[in-house]
Amino acid sequence: MMDHIPFLHLVLFLFIIFAAQLSAYTSITDAVVGHPAGNGRTLLQIKKPCPVNIENLNYTIITSQCKGPNYPPEPCCSSLTELACPIASDLNDQTNDCDDQLFSYITTVGKYPPGLFSSICKDSERGLECHPATPPTPTPTPTPTTIANAATPIGIFPPIVIAPLLFPLHFFCVKILLLI
Repeated sequence: MMDHIPFLHLVLFLFIIFAAQLSAYTSITDAVVGHPAGNGRTLLQIKKPCPVNIENLNYTIITSQCKGPNYPPEPCCSSLTELACPIASDLNDQTNDCDDQLFSYITTVGKYPPGLFSSICKDSERGLECHPATPPTPTPTPTPTTIANAATPIGIFPPIVIAPLLFPLHFFCVKILLLI
């Protein structure tokens, strides 16, 4: 039994590395933009339906201006802002699914690559800025509305960090196997 211990160490270590790699694939993909990392949402949280009819928005605002294969940031981001800013308060409400629906429709209707808008549209750390189209009265410093973190992709905890943390576990497992 003692001559098999190095082999058991190797098998257990490879299993841990494999399990760590698989953990990355069970994470949420960034195909739908607009989810800030650490926004307080959990996978099991049930969200209210969006009060806005997202399906019937005028997506030609984006599809007519944001064209591939290069997807220039200026027309793509300005058209996203034009479409999303009128419903910014609903998009920022983390208790509903408006942002999920909007970015899902944008990606589907426009046949855009996943994560396109998160990689090219960044106004500020807070997200995309929504400036009033025609301010009713001139003000010295208008306060813009923000689509909260609409351009922040989801971060994934790298599996390469998980493997070294789990490596000592195999020594414990080997000791258990030796006791059996």
